[in-house]
Amino acid sequence: MNRFTIPRDIYFGENALETLESLEGKKAVLVIGGGSVKENGNLDKIQSHLAKANIETKVIEGITEEPSTQLVQDHLGTLNEYEPDWIIGIGGGSPMDAAKAMWIFYERPNLSFEDAMQPFNLPGLRTKAKFIGIPTTSGTASEISNLSVITDSETGVKHPLADFELTPDLAVIDPVMVESMPQKVIAYSGMDAVTHSIEAYVAKPRTTFTDSLAIEALETLDEHLLSSYKGNQESREKVHYAQAMAGMAFANAVLGNVHSMAHKSGPTFEVPHGCANGIYLPYVIQFNRSVVGDRFAKMAKRLELKGDTEEQLVDSLIEWVRELNREMGVPNTLKEFGVSEDLFKEHVDQMAKNAMDDPCTGTNPRETSEEEMKKLFEAAYYGKEVTF
Repeated sequence: MNRFTIPRDIYFGENALETLESLEGKKAVLVIGGGSVKENGNLDKIQSHLAKANIETKVIEGITEEPSTQLVQDHLGTLNEYEPDWIIGIGGGSPMDAAKAMWIFYERPNLSFEDAMQPFNLPGLRTKAKFIGIPTTSGTASEISNLSVITDSETGVKHPLADFELTPDLAVIDPVMVESMPQKVIAYSGMDAVTHSIEAYVAKPRTTFTDSLAIEALETLDEHLLSSYKGNQESREKVHYAQAMAGMAFANAVLGNVHSMAHKSGPTFEVPHGCANGIYLPYVIQFNRSVVGDRFAKMAKRLELKGDTEEQLVDSLIEWVRELNREMGVPNTLKEFGVSEDLFKEHVDQMAKNAMDDPCTGTNPRETSEEEMKKLFEAAYYGKEVTF
C-alpha cells in the first residue's frame, strides 16, 4: 500500500498571504532567518495579516545557517514560555527546518534527538500547535515536505528528521516573498529543486502520483530557472511553484545518494546544501544509470534534449545539469568549490561511512556500498567520470 501526504491546504499566487487573516488561534511564533524579510517589508505584511485574525506574534530571528540541535535547544524556552498555537517558519530551508524541529520538542519535550532521528517513527504532534511554512526561497520545499534537516552539534553530522507528522498544516506560496532573492540563492535553491525532481523520479518508493509532479516540475525548471536567475519575475514565480511540486514528489518518493552525500559533506566543507546537490547530481546520475537509465532518458526526452538512444539521452541529461551549473556559477566539482585536497582526504572515509546511514541512501535506486560511496565523493572532488 502506498501513501501520498501533502499539507492540507496550499495557498499560492499573488496575495496568498491574505489567507493568514482566516486563521483561528491566539498566538504565533514566527521563525525567520536574517534581516531581509524584515527589510523588504514582508514580515510586517505577515504580522499585519495575523493581527487581523487577532493573533499575537513573537519573532525568533537570526536563523541564518543550517540549524543544529544546540540552536533548537536555545530557542525552546521561548516557545515554552510563550505557548503558541501556531508555529510559522518563514524563509529558506534553514528557518523552516529549525521551526519544525522546535515544534517537535515543544510538543514532545521528553523526546530525545536520537529517537527523533528514527525515520517515520515520531509520536503525534499538534497537541499544542500547528505548523505553517512560508518560503522566501525556491528550492527546499520545506513548506511542503515531511522533513527537517538538523546538524548534531556534538558530532557535526547532518541528519534528516523524516515523518509524515512533520508535514505542515498549511503552506503559503506567495511570489512576493521571492521577488528580491539574490542570484546566488536563486542558483543554489534552484539546483536543490532540480535535484529533488530528478531524484524523486527515480527513487525506489516512487509512484504514479510522484512521477507526474517530479517530471512536470523538472520541465518548468528547464523553462524558467535560468530566466529567473537573470531577473525575469514571471519566471521566478513559475520556479516558486515548480519547487513546491518537486517537494510534493520527494516528500512521498524520498530521494537518493545526492542528498545523502550533501547531508554528510555540507557541514564539513561548508558547502551550501543546494550547491552541494548541484555538484553531486551528475555523478550520481552516472552511477544510477545502469539501473534506471530508461527513466533518466524519459526525463531527457521531456526536456527535448538530444539523443536517439538511451545512452545518448542520459549523457544529454548529465550535460544539461552541468551546463545549468555553469550558467549560474555553481561549481561542478568540490575542488572547484574550493575544498582543499588535504581536507578532502582527511574526511572522505568518514563522510562515506556516514552517508551509508542516511535515510536517502536506502531509497536510492541502485544499491550502494561504502566503497562505492567513497568513489562517488572522489569522482565529485576530482571531476572523474563514474564508470563503476
